[in-house]
Amino acid sequence: MALALSPPRAPKPKGVLPSHYHESFLEKKGPHDRDYKKFWAGLQGLTIYFYNSNRDFQHVEKLDLGAFVKLTDEAPRGNTHFTLVLRNQEIKFKVDSLESREMWKGFILTVVELRVPSNLTLLPGHRYMMAEALAREEARRTLETPSCFLKVSRLEAQLLLERYPECGNLLLRPSGDGAGGVSVTTRQVLNGVPAVRHYKVKHEGPTYVIDVEEPFPCASLDAVVNYFVSRTNKALVPFLLDEDYEKVLGYVEENKENGENVWVASPAPAAPGPGPAPPAGGPKPPLPVSALVSNQDKPPPLPPLPPPPVQEEDYVIPIGEAPAADYENEDVPSPSRRVIPKPRKPVKFQAKAPKPPIMPKPEPKGPSGGVVRKPAVSSAQAFFPSPGLADVTAELEEKLQRRRALEH
Repeated sequence: MALALSPPRAPKPKGVLPSHYHESFLEKKGPHDRDYKKFWAGLQGLTIYFYNSNRDFQHVEKLDLGAFVKLTDEAPRGNTHFTLVLRNQEIKFKVDSLESREMWKGFILTVVELRVPSNLTLLPGHRYMMAEALAREEARRTLETPSCFLKVSRLEAQLLLERYPECGNLLLRPSGDGAGGVSVTTRQVLNGVPAVRHYKVKHEGPTYVIDVEEPFPCASLDAVVNYFVSRTNKALVPFLLDEDYEKVLGYVEENKENGENVWVASPAPAAPGPGPAPPAGGPKPPLPVSALVSNQDKPPPLPPLPPPPVQEEDYVIPIGEAPAADYENEDVPSPSRRVIPKPRKPVKFQAKAPKPPIMPKPEPKGPSGGVVRKPAVSSAQAFFPSPGLADVTAELEEKLQRRRALEH
């Protein structure tokens, strides 16, 4: 029996490694860490990403350089340690060699200050690599909006700078003239008195022109921010709200091979299905309210209401003009008044007591001793002996019989 050929398996798609300006092993120690943790680190834009190994595609931590203040060396610990000082924290790093330390410091200063540093011990090849990273970063920033750009009004910008002075004192916002430009709002304290200033930036084609005494053109909004920072000797700091939250859940796990503790990213849980079956023998989850409402039988629609009857005008008939008539049955209405039928009460059946036996009456005897018999008289004649009312009595008797039949 010939076996059916199985279709060829398609190769699994391989993940693309992230493109970094610079990457290497880096040991990191944060303000809440007891010891250094070793990661594979990569610099991309203004962010340093940390991975468990150089084969991973998903980072486990990241560090934003938007709040950069300075870089310092730790002399007591040797030449392979340096510290990254941010506005809200300090991060300590440890590398394998002096060359690696200078490379990391050089690339960080390049993307932060948008220039290749000249005060570091670098080889010509290293400077060329940083110049390439500078060109890529400038091209990236022309397409992106700086983090200090917020869609707020002038008053909201002033309130943000006043309420969060530790997050910066320079903020970009849309211009109020509706011409597509932007405005720069700054807030500084002069002799205890806050000084708020607003600057206009015109958008002329692909260029942004800062409207000052000597208009200064910039290729991007990020260049506008760098102009204000550099011209004020870094007294103006771009506004950046503190949002130091991780996006990937991780935990520390001991490596069984070498006994070292490593940081492991927790796998993302599978998306729940539309309706998973409950475990056997377990309690059933309650149905949602929408399901209960949909499962209930809807009441049948009510029949349409009949049109209201045409009410005739009520006329009062004088009693004196009514023909005189005697009625034997009280149910017969009088033509002089309108009779409203009364609701009938439910008939209550009561147990009747047994009737005593009827004893036959002695028949009267005649003078000769024979029984005297009375002539047969009809029921109508018994009530109305007058022969002229035979038709009326017959009709009334029929009505009485019908009424008794309805009552029983």
